[in-house]
Amino acid sequence: MADDTKPTRPSGTTREAEEADAQVHATPDRLPTPEEEAAAERAGAESPEVDENYEEAMERGARQKGEGRLP
Repeated sequence: MADDTKPTRPSGTTREAEEADAQVHATPDRLPTPEEEAAAERAGAESPEVDENYEEAMERGARQKGEGRLP
């Protein structure tokens, strides 16, 4: 059985790759088309009911007990 308690020492290549990865920012695969932008404008804001449901779900999640919950 391997001794997993010893800290590892990343190689220079690993450190360089991690530095490069840290500089990458998330971007969309593509920008919306003019038709998609127009549809979003026509849709308007969400209804107050959607906001209430979202808040309720967030509160339930915060009170969640059981496996996978961080202390």
